[in-house]
Amino acid sequence: MKIDKPFFDTNVLLYLLSEDNRKADRAEAIIAMGGTISVQVLNEFASVASRKLKMSYAEIREALSTVRAVCKTQAVTIDTHERGLEIAERFGFSLYDSMIVSAALQSSCTILYSEDMQHGQEIDYQLTIINPFLSN
Repeated sequence: MKIDKPFFDTNVLLYLLSEDNRKADRAEAIIAMGGTISVQVLNEFASVASRKLKMSYAEIREALSTVRAVCKTQAVTIDTHERGLEIAERFGFSLYDSMIVSAALQSSCTILYSEDMQHGQEIDYQLTIINPFLSN
């Protein structure tokens, strides 16, 4: 029996702060079950929260502390970078999306929750991209 191991893209974490209650509730529900994020996701979240949402760094730390309490964090390494470049070339993803896919693969995750990539796409027979906000 295959056990799902989720990895969360930055956009899913950002929906925790959304005024769209349906998406905020969905993001909270799937993140609460645990999973993995990368340092890149933490950095992207902090950048958007600071720049676009005008959150203070104390607020950003508090939000990310909650996420880190339920999610494992995958380091970004030179191996992440090299595999990310291969993924970008092979699949045509943006560089940053490729690095997230690479980190998810390195974490042995089976699901990548993302709103920004092709729903249902399978990567290396291991990782399936799922848009958690599609209506059922």
